[in-house]
Amino acid sequence: QAQLVESGGGLVQPGGSLRLSCVASRSIFSMMAWNRQAPGKQREMVASLTRNGSTDYADSVKGRFTISRDYAKNTLYLEMNDLKPEDTAVYYCQARSAYGYDWWGQGTRVTVSE
Repeated sequence: QAQLVESGGGLVQPGGSLRLSCVASRSIFSMMAWNRQAPGKQREMVASLTRNGSTDYADSVKGRFTISRDYAKNTLYLEMNDLKPEDTAVYYCQARSAYGYDWWGQGTRVTVSE
C-alpha cells in the first residue's frame, strides 16, 4: 500500500506560478504523474515521470509546467508557470507500481482567476 498527499494548490492570477507537491509514503514506483480534472470534464494526464527519468507532458502545458522528483524526500513536484484560467482544476498525484497498480492522492485545487 501507499499513500500520496498533495499540497500547494490555491488561487492565483493569470500569468502567475504555483508549485504542487506530492509526498509519497514509499519510493518504489515505476511511474509518477500529475493528472487534473476540471469541472464537467474528464480527468486528464498533465505530466508524467518514469523511474528512468523520461518525462511526458500534455500539449496544453508544454513549456509552462515542469515535473520533477526528489527521491530522498519521496516527493513529486509540479512547477506551473504562466498559469491560464483553463488550468483551473483539481490536480491529482498518481503513482504506479511495476505491476501496473495505481495509487491516487486526494487532490489539490488550483484556481486561476483575476
